[in-house]
Amino acid sequence: MSETTAYSALLDKAKSGEVYLNDEAAAYHMFKACDQRLSDLRDILGITRRVQNVSGFGDFQMGKDLEKKFLTQATGEPNSIDAVVLKDIEAVQQLREVFSISFKSITGKDIENASALDYTTGQV
Repeated sequence: MSETTAYSALLDKAKSGEVYLNDEAAAYHMFKACDQRLSDLRDILGITRRVQNVSGFGDFQMGKDLEKKFLTQATGEPNSIDAVVLKDIEAVQQLREVFSISFKSITGKDIENASALDYTTGQV
C-alpha cells in the first residue's frame, strides 16, 4: 500500500480488532463478491494492456499525436485507465481482507475453508 486510503484505514482497524462485520453469512458473501470483483477487474486490466498498443492512425503528425494521446489515457499517468483499475484492485483486496478478518473473528475459522452451502439461504 502506497498511500493511506479509507480502505487501508478500515483494514488497519479490522486487523487491530476495532471493527468487523458481525454477521458471518454477510461476511462470507461479501468476501465471495470481492473475489468476483477482483476477477472482473483483472479481466479489465488485461483489456487495458491491449489499448496501450493502439496504432493505425497514419504517418501524419496528427496520427502520431492521436496515438500518443490514446497511450497516455491508457497508461503512465495517475488517472490513466490502468492506474485507476490498479487502485480499484487494491481497494477490493483490502475490503476482501476486512471480510476475511470479520469472518474469522465470528467463527474462529478461515473463510477459505468455509462451505458455500452453509451460507446459502432461500434455496430448495
